[in-house]
Amino acid sequence: MVTICKNCNTTFTGKFCNNCGQTAETHPITVAYLWHDIQHSLLHFDKGIIYSFRELFSRPGHSVREFIEGKRVKHFKPLSLVVVTASLYAFLYHYFDINIFQSADQNPEVDISDFKKWTTDHFSWFTIITIPIYTIGTYVCFRKQGHNFIEYFVLNTFKASQRLLVQILAFPFLYYYNGTPKINTVLNFVYVLGLVLIFWTNLQFFNKISKLKVFLLSILSHLIFLTLFFIFIFLVLLASGVKII
Repeated sequence: MVTICKNCNTTFTGKFCNNCGQTAETHPITVAYLWHDIQHSLLHFDKGIIYSFRELFSRPGHSVREFIEGKRVKHFKPLSLVVVTASLYAFLYHYFDINIFQSADQNPEVDISDFKKWTTDHFSWFTIITIPIYTIGTYVCFRKQGHNFIEYFVLNTFKASQRLLVQILAFPFLYYYNGTPKINTVLNFVYVLGLVLIFWTNLQFFNKISKLKVFLLSILSHLIFLTLFFIFIFLVLLASGVKII
């Protein structure tokens, strides 16, 4: 059966347009259509966000490497994944007014209340901003492993989503200890768990070199990130007119 594509007007046969890829049969935009779309793009275990997170917490490095090599149909797009996850994180922390900067707010020499509000309200963008900083460290340390900067950007984008989900899962504990010194204990645990996930992902992703070498290069990569990150934060605070000393 010959079909005229409703998207690009190309004549074709079969289920999909050979020019733009749209399906031959399109359905009216209804509540049922939207629910079906949500199920397929977000909730299916064999495709979408749940599939991507399942992979990132069962075989993270292998799945990201396969994605870079071309096995991408089942995965949620990496940038979309980090934006959706970071937006959920920002909503929870903003709506419930979680103060993760408690100790700094109590220091009269450093007023970062405006900076805190901005990072909470725009956390998805703030998270995306830090991904290139992570990527610089990864590229410098693993540049001989056959991947380019953009591929390492994709790797670190997936790792950012991985860490954000851990922070979302830790939210009940942060909410319970909000406004108390114990919130720092929870934050430290989440940070350490995030480091474990980074090293675990790297050990699987860089499977052609020894685990000891991957571990040592991962430490160096993270130290480079921390150095660049603190320089970035210092410059942002300085440009914002925050009194640091």
